[in-house]
Amino acid sequence: MSSGHNYPHESTGVETRKLGMWVFLSTEILFFGTLITTFMIFKGRDFPGIKLTDVYDIPFTSVSSFVLLMSSLTMVLAHNALENSDQEKTRVWLLATAMLGSVFLAGQIYEFTEFYHKGFELSTNIFSSTFYVLTGFHGLHVFIGVVFLIGLWAIGQRQQGLSLDSGFNLEFIALYWHFVDIVWIVLFTVVYLI
Repeated sequence: MSSGHNYPHESTGVETRKLGMWVFLSTEILFFGTLITTFMIFKGRDFPGIKLTDVYDIPFTSVSSFVLLMSSLTMVLAHNALENSDQEKTRVWLLATAMLGSVFLAGQIYEFTEFYHKGFELSTNIFSSTFYVLTGFHGLHVFIGVVFLIGLWAIGQRQQGLSLDSGFNLEFIALYWHFVDIVWIVLFTVVYLI
């Protein structure tokens, strides 16, 4: 290593940390793929109890989805601001991304609460279980992303600012955040629209 900000590269020429992040995201794709497949196996089958189609609210979930997708835009703006060495705008866009993610989570909690009150519970049938595990696991990923974003914002507040090439890197958090958004596009399509 020639300086404190350079990281060793694999023989592929890809930074080790970036390669690690891509491997992690690949395993997450496999995990979500398994959950989606399980959900699809039980979707459309006739089970006792109330059905998802009896309780969901497509307009509400569409607005919630739009909020999450807009958080990808604010994440791109945060990354762009950091590339331009604008620490203040970077922090503003990171906080905006975290807030949009939090709004999405609040919407998901509200939706789950409404489903529960209407009788569509985790234990209603195998289909409701797969629904809650799939969408809840995604919600957990959004929550983790929000924690990372707030952590990154706090680090930017305390130190000399954030850097693209060292420490708790914004680029890796951005990759994770975009992954979470892409997964939601698939989930929204599979769970609510198809």
